[in-house]
Amino acid sequence: MKLVLASKNQKKMKEMSQILGHLGVEVCLQADVGVDIEVEETGTTFEENSLLKARAVMEATGLPAIADDSGLCVDALNGAPGVYSARYGGPGLDDTGRYRLLLENMRGQSPRTARFVSVITCCFPDGEVLTARGECEGTVAFAPMGEGGFGYDPVFFLPKLKKTFAQLTPEEKNAISHRGKALELFRAKLEDYLNRT
Repeated sequence: MKLVLASKNQKKMKEMSQILGHLGVEVCLQADVGVDIEVEETGTTFEENSLLKARAVMEATGLPAIADDSGLCVDALNGAPGVYSARYGGPGLDDTGRYRLLLENMRGQSPRTARFVSVITCCFPDGEVLTARGECEGTVAFAPMGEGGFGYDPVFFLPKLKKTFAQLTPEEKNAISHRGKALELFRAKLEDYLNRT
């Protein structure tokens, strides 16, 4: 089965492919099926945005589409950046600019507890919708550490491992990350769906 990822993020696609590959599922980007749509994320929850993206890409391609809406929720910032994680600070910032802004906004703040949240939604042409949510608890580091991952990974610190997401191997990260957890839940739901159809 081919799932079209409602994203242009190659790293996100790679993560999903590694976890879903065992089911014989191929994850491809929109561009791979000749579609290029930018879905406006008007939802106020990860669930709403994930569904908006998956549904739009499924309708545009006629293929099952999978979307992930994820972000970092920081307790001291009342859950910000949350659903606005990818747009934090406005369109002029890249990943580095966004996590630097976060560190600036966290100066003198406590607690530094935070969680990454990922909601995965898959919309099928037959009307079936599968949704799974995963969370990973951690803290906001005082400075970026590590070269791996993407987004806020260099500043998301895991006290038990004494490392940031960016210091983990892809396998270590997939085993504990919000997206890894959501994908594992999703994988079970997808397996059940495939057995039913």
